[in-house]
Amino acid sequence: MATATDLKQTPFYDYHVQHGGKLVEYSGWAMPLHYGSIIEEHHQTRRSGGLFDVSHMGRLRFDGTDAVRFLDTMVTRNVHDMQVGQARYAIVCNEHGGCLDDVLVYRLSDTKCMVVCNAANRAKIVAHVEAIRGDMSFTMKDDTESTAMIAMQGPTVMALLSAFSTSIGELKRYRFIEKKVLLASVMISRTGYTGEDGVEVILPKMLARKAMQMMLANLDSEVPEIQPCGLGSRDSLRLEAGMALYGHEIDETIDPISAGLNFALNLDKPGGFIGQAALQKIAASGPVRTLVGLTLDTRRAARQGMAVKAGDTVVGTVTSGCLSPTLDASIAMALVDTAHAQAGGMLGVDLGRSTVEATVGALPFPWREAKG
Repeated sequence: MATATDLKQTPFYDYHVQHGGKLVEYSGWAMPLHYGSIIEEHHQTRRSGGLFDVSHMGRLRFDGTDAVRFLDTMVTRNVHDMQVGQARYAIVCNEHGGCLDDVLVYRLSDTKCMVVCNAANRAKIVAHVEAIRGDMSFTMKDDTESTAMIAMQGPTVMALLSAFSTSIGELKRYRFIEKKVLLASVMISRTGYTGEDGVEVILPKMLARKAMQMMLANLDSEVPEIQPCGLGSRDSLRLEAGMALYGHEIDETIDPISAGLNFALNLDKPGGFIGQAALQKIAASGPVRTLVGLTLDTRRAARQGMAVKAGDTVVGTVTSGCLSPTLDASIAMALVDTAHAQAGGMLGVDLGRSTVEATVGALPFPWREAKG
């Protein structure tokens, strides 16, 4: 079993250790699962603001005359019509329409882009780029281990940042700016993975410690507005928000249409992208499976791989589940036969010792209404 010293360490590793972070292995990195209570960190983010170390995410820079054209062939969203300063969520597909990864594409200039990918898929995406690049003229640089990345998420975050910088406060969703800090370039994007408003910040590794000190300067206050949070609450937050996690709701055998990610597809893209023809066929005929939300009649949490049933017949599989802190209910996402995906329907989830009833609902879960 790998120890913390065998794993990659983010630029915030010392901070995690010094502040009691429970470190676990995640995609080859030593990452904080929590600093005390996952539930409290979840509520902290929904109520005020949470700070997450997401430096394990891959950061790949593309530069050259064919960089944009290449990315148009690799991802499911249009890149050629993106404005400089714009980010888009997209999928990298295989020829069959399965998901190699879900990514964020940032348009840096006419000839430069950045792609942020999942930590577990970084090596795969790098290899995929080299396999499909052909004779297109561009360079790809992996900036993951020379930079840091943090996410500030929660309802108070933008107001706090507005007081610090008007330009940050005025950012629109899925837009970013680059600022100079100590002669180094720092990127701030209005993006995130919790359902809450907020930003993600990419900065040079050498600035990481100073940035953490600045962003958590309010920790000495009696009721700090921003507190550090770990992977545990990040997962429960994204689950409430109905956001896909690679290896759960999407993988190389699951297409983005089945996973409810139609908004991330430009199926009429000029020139096409890898997997476009396969996805056009799925769109025309309708997906065999559909991702749904389930609310279980139990306090137990469903886990990935548990069977979803209609009577005694297995009609799907749980992809993610938890006891939702905001809704105070057991919730799950599941891929089920499309015939059983209607909201309001009743299914069963096999928890092992028993099968419990579950109500089918649309995604995301109604956490905003529950939060008030």
